[in-house]
Amino acid sequence: MEKPRLYVASVDEIRRGETADIYFLRTKRILEKSGLRDRRVRAEFHVTSLPRGYGWAVFAGLEEALAILEGRSVNVYALPEGTVFGVNEPLMIIEGPYYEFAELETAVLGVLRHESSVASKAARVKLAAGGKQVLFFGLRAVHPAIAPAVDRAAYIGGVDAVAGVASSKYLGLKPVGTMPHALVIVFGDQREAWKAFDEHVEKDVPRIMLVDTFCDEREEALMAARLLGDRLWGVRLDTPSSRRGSMRRIVEEVRWTLDLHGYKHVKIIVSGGLDEDSVRELRDVADAFGVGTSIAFPPSIDISMDIVEVDYGSGFTPRTKRGKLPGAKMVYRCGPCRHLVLPFGVQPPSGCEPLTKLYMKDGKIVEKLPDIREIREYVLKQLSELEKCGGLQVEFRASL
Repeated sequence: MEKPRLYVASVDEIRRGETADIYFLRTKRILEKSGLRDRRVRAEFHVTSLPRGYGWAVFAGLEEALAILEGRSVNVYALPEGTVFGVNEPLMIIEGPYYEFAELETAVLGVLRHESSVASKAARVKLAAGGKQVLFFGLRAVHPAIAPAVDRAAYIGGVDAVAGVASSKYLGLKPVGTMPHALVIVFGDQREAWKAFDEHVEKDVPRIMLVDTFCDEREEALMAARLLGDRLWGVRLDTPSSRRGSMRRIVEEVRWTLDLHGYKHVKIIVSGGLDEDSVRELRDVADAFGVGTSIAFPPSIDISMDIVEVDYGSGFTPRTKRGKLPGAKMVYRCGPCRHLVLPFGVQPPSGCEPLTKLYMKDGKIVEKLPDIREIREYVLKQLSELEKCGGLQVEFRASL
């Protein structure tokens, strides 16, 4: 019997293109044999449609895409990571010999699609929470090799904290979390588990007790409040679907009971199978939400890459497949909720600022990359504007 292993590609394997679809390697061989290694192109990344109900999405994964492309003889233009975008907007452009980056398309698209999907769903859940805290508990739904990337994308999208231990090392974020049912079950008595948590866990960790393991949520919440008193920060309701009925009524019962007995300071955190709709339904009665799978495994933001210009030696010639707009394009911000898309290099009207920036020149980073806290604040600012404007407007003009 063979020794079991983890099927994880290394960073070097990814950057060498060893995770590519095979037809890209065959394409490179054909180009080389045909004397077209130096044929320069502009390849554009965009989304031709969004998931049902989505009017916008959040661009994420740029830093990792640049890490994959670094050292290749290419220029990369892109929207700032965290930009809220609409259908057909060019998110990123790679400029250079197609032979130079063909085998990296699979990896770059994988990074941009997955992280933009997670960040977009996180942003929608954060909006649905109406100012209440959203904590991301979704790592058990993804392969552990990508845990830091998923935590990063969720945080960029607007969640207030993540639970992954590795987020401290990779992202500089302090992980948060309460306790699993397993702790309570091993003790066999919820009060003993709560006391042990209070005794042994660092004092700067909020005392949030899980109150739905053996008894009614209302009774366990009151038990926890009486046991810990002022030390109790909150209670978490993770009631399974088979016992829920109306989750709103359960939360209202717990809130009423705690208030009635003088524990108004105790907050209520709801988790377990939550999506943006259930968060929206509970936001006026709950204080915070733990959201996992719906963010970790969201509807896909279907980003594709298409060559839109080909170089014949005397400038770029617009050319692309049917159904795509030929020619590279740049995006300009013309007000809080309006983007203008123009052909590459065309000067915008007065009052519009460029969103598309040069991030890489000849394989080297030339634009400062923000940290994830800055990106998150950028996303939240745009979400606030979208709520005021009622949505994002994107206009395309072939000329001015």
